[in-house]
Amino acid sequence: MSMADTYTPPEVWTWEKGNGGEFANINRPVSGATHDKELPKGDHALQLYSMGTPNGQKVTIMLEELLEAGHTGADYDAWLIKIGDGDQFGSGFVGINPNSKIPALFDHDTGTRLFESGSILTYLAEKFGAFLPASGPARAEAFNWLFWQMGSGPYVGGGFGHFFAYAPEKIQYAIDRFTMETKRQLHVLDTNLADRKFVAGDDYSIADMAIYPWYGGLVEGRLYSGSDKFLNVAEYENVTRWAADLAARPAVKRGSIVNRTNEGTLAERHSAADFKALGL
Repeated sequence: MSMADTYTPPEVWTWEKGNGGEFANINRPVSGATHDKELPKGDHALQLYSMGTPNGQKVTIMLEELLEAGHTGADYDAWLIKIGDGDQFGSGFVGINPNSKIPALFDHDTGTRLFESGSILTYLAEKFGAFLPASGPARAEAFNWLFWQMGSGPYVGGGFGHFFAYAPEKIQYAIDRFTMETKRQLHVLDTNLADRKFVAGDDYSIADMAIYPWYGGLVEGRLYSGSDKFLNVAEYENVTRWAADLAARPAVKRGSIVNRTNEGTLAERHSAADFKALGL
């Protein structure tokens, strides 16, 4: 039966491994490790295990911004987790993140495991006292937008991106539904940025770092081929301006290429010297 045909759900759903789609080989309805594999460890206290997807870029941008601001204790090793190969199901990775999703961070200074990008950004901001107001309405506003992204992003990635770019068949209802929501979110962000330099106000914060890889990537045409035209992103002028401002930041340029394998990027990052060959 074609996926576009009428589908009547069974009384009890059963998993079919060959269900199609780009990620069918790694998707499964249970958690836990599939194989034993220890994680590597470098010289720094902060050990990042990730991939340069939008969620992974949030953390590498934050770490590079901390280093750019002079927080030498934020130096880190970034190890590539190839999610297409199932590295996230290795026992060492599952020990840090039982949800088997990147990014995952371990702070050997404090013995703290961290997973979920929003949690990692908040932890680093509080550890180094940077990019998050200490108290009051400004702190609340930064958290408003950080959690807006955490709650909204799955509709862009798991919803719009999946059905627009990755699903084995183009299903108009699904694409229309998630396109409508994605455009609504872009309008929310565009309206907010009409009278603000940054997402939470006049100051750059972890909210910007969380939102940029997803919504900046959308308006810059970097997430899904053809989606910038399909979404008519040119109408979101404030988001476009904000994204261009962030893209020009040296730390954002560096953080955006870590744990990636295409030309001009870094599969692993262990020191600032790793960027020199790339002119960054």
